[in-house]
Parts: sequence; structure tokens; C-alpha cells
Amino acid sequence: MATGGKPKKKNPRLASGRKRVRQDVKLNAANTSLRSKYRTAVKNVEKAVVAGDKTKAAELFAKAQSIVDSIADKGIFHKNKAARDKSRLSAKVKALALAAA
Repeated sequence: MATGGKPKKKNPRLASGRKRVRQDVKLNAANTSLRSKYRTAVKNVEKAVVAGDKTKAAELFAKAQSIVDSIADKGIFHKNKAARDKSRLSAKVKALALAAA
């Protein structure tokens, strides 16, 4: 480690270890994609709230809820984090509806 940075990872010797590495690469890619989908859904709702579009915010929130739930079920995010995010989004959408009324 004379050059600094992270130490180079060694390749596993056992066949089971090599297989595990291959599986981890696939799993990591899938999880990254789902995590991105989750964040995008949440961001879209927040953008609609900031824009003041009540109907679009409600529509996007309904879609975001199902995405958040499915990703929490898969264990990518903790169920409590998912519930917290849904609760906060719901509060923003409701506040928007009340402000418009």
C-alpha cells in the first residue's frame, strides 16, 4: 500500500468464494438500480409539491408508495425508513392540498 488508497482485493481461492463474488456483483447491480428507483420516486413527489401541482403530487405519491413498499419488502431499505419517508411525503402532499383549499 505504498501508493495510498484502498488495498487491492485478493481473488478468492475456493470455487464457492469465486461464485459468491459473481453473485455479489449481480446483487449489487440490482440493489443499486432499485435504490435509484426509490430515490427518483421520492424526488418526483417532492418536485411536484414544490411546484404546487396538487393533482400531480397526489398521483405521484400513490406510485411512490408502492415503490417504497416493494423495496422495503426486499430489504434494500429498512421498513422503518420506508414508513418514515412515506409519512413525510404524505404530510407534504396533505399540506399542499390544505394550502390550495
